[in-house]
Parts: sequence; structure tokens; C-alpha cells
Amino acid sequence: MIFSEVILAEVVATVFYTILGLVLLGISWKAIEWLTPFSLRKEIEDDQNNAIAILIGSLFISISLLIGAVILSG
Repeated sequence: MIFSEVILAEVVATVFYTILGLVLLGISWKAIEWLTPFSLRKEIEDDQNNAIAILIGSLFISISLLIGAVILSG
């Protein structure tokens, strides 16, 4: 069977690192929100500011790549 080769430790590590990555992304969102002089949520949702939405999206992609690289290197 394919599943007989899956080790429980690998599954647990994958779940742990997924949760860790999501927590780090949440912390980075709070830090970005704290550092900006205006509400990003209001700008994106209410004012429909596409430029800020694209900027934050690309920032999250780059932060995700960095978190993934750090997790894989450890």
C-alpha cells in the first residue's frame, strides 16, 4: 500500500509546520497593520483600493516563501 510508507512523524511535522507558517503570517499581518498609519482592512474592503490589495498580496507571497525556506533549511 502507498499509505504504509507514510510515517506518522512526517504527518505530524507537516501539520505542525503548516500551523506555524499560518501563525507567522498572521503575526506579520498584525505587524503590517500596526506599522501603517491607516487601516489596511478599510482601504481594501471599503475603498476598494486595488493597489494596496496587490501590494499586500505580493508581500504575503514573499513572506510565505521566506517562511518556507527557513522551515526547510532547519
